[in-house]
Amino acid sequence: MKRFSFSLQLLLGLVLGVALGFAAKIWDVAWLAETLTKVGQIFVQLLKLAVPPLVFTAVLVSVANLRNVNGAARLATKTLLWFLATAAVAVGFAIALGLVINPGQGVTLDTGAAKAVDTEGAGTWLDFVTGILPTNVVTAFSEMNVLQIVFLGAVLGAAALAVGEKAEPFLALSRSVLELVQKALWWVIRLAPIGTAGLIGKAVSTYGWELLAPLAKFSVAVYAGCFIVLLAVYPVLLSVWGKVNPLTFYRNAWPAIELAFVSRSSVGTLPLTQRVTIERNGVDADYASFAVPFGATTKMDGCASVYPALAAIFVAQVFNVPLGVGEYLLIAFVSVVGSAATAGLTGATVMLTLTLSTLGLPLEGVGLLLAIDPILDMIRTATNVTGQMVVPVLVARSEGRLDEAVFNAAPQELDARRPERPAGAPEPAAA
Repeated sequence: MKRFSFSLQLLLGLVLGVALGFAAKIWDVAWLAETLTKVGQIFVQLLKLAVPPLVFTAVLVSVANLRNVNGAARLATKTLLWFLATAAVAVGFAIALGLVINPGQGVTLDTGAAKAVDTEGAGTWLDFVTGILPTNVVTAFSEMNVLQIVFLGAVLGAAALAVGEKAEPFLALSRSVLELVQKALWWVIRLAPIGTAGLIGKAVSTYGWELLAPLAKFSVAVYAGCFIVLLAVYPVLLSVWGKVNPLTFYRNAWPAIELAFVSRSSVGTLPLTQRVTIERNGVDADYASFAVPFGATTKMDGCASVYPALAAIFVAQVFNVPLGVGEYLLIAFVSVVGSAATAGLTGATVMLTLTLSTLGLPLEGVGLLLAIDPILDMIRTATNVTGQMVVPVLVARSEGRLDEAVFNAAPQELDARRPERPAGAPEPAAA
């Protein structure tokens, strides 16, 4: 397999998974469907196993690393503003697309059956705000509440900045843990071609095309909305504001985008996203060690912008609830400021319930979309991760922190061994 690039390995896994999934579906091969399901489950479980320590140490170290970056406050502010701006553009296009396609018009679904889905307390503004603060540190990790883990990491990172040299032993330990977790997670990522076959095969064998029929228009709308962001919004930003070639960016970023599509986890893709951002797109390592982990837990153009906007329009039309200009503006506001609610995990149910509850739409609408959520989550997560790489490139380019020679060079193969850095060059604390 070493003769094939990692991207090609992922593509081969994707094709094999689709073929095996259709074989299991068409000929009703139960053992094959079960095998594909188990392979996919094991791969996702391995990714999730590393999530709590990875998120905590990555956020902590990235915040603490800001003291090594000149103009750290300016860089952090620019990054956050670009996150907000791109989210606003994404949700704007999604709302416009929803008004053109009208994804819920003419859809006949059993809305009564959806009421059995428990969404109580899953996404109100009060739950979101209070949920950020952990009541128990151990519980935040044991229950894998990523939002609370991000909060703890950010607070301790800021505290380490304030304490100064006395916090260096703690930071050294955190960096070591981060390196260990990322090394182990990289081994898991190398299994992605096998995991890809299992995840895609399971989706095809389980859902086929029948389940998509009543929700076909909505599914097409979500994919179309994400493709608009991926193939129109991001390229324009990269070429106009970033002054870089979008095709070169996508060539460099492709391994992370592909893994995000099949794994459906921004956090699980984080180590690969960061390596691609530094080693292929040429973003300064010190800045990337802050921006990429920050983006992996807050920058969600697919899950928090495109999807909830289209889903809110869909639910409103299915339940015959009229939406006015005020409601559309509220959708945009919730999408822009509520991205952290998705917290980099698979699925966007929290963000959807937050949007629906804010608009006063029936939360039963969540149940209508749960069945096809895995299929939609693939393109949503790919959009998320792409945005998490676009913004650091834009900011680094504007701040003179983008190595254009690296960006324009033929992409180096990503393997378990990092390339040697030039003498005197700073070593990234989390790469």
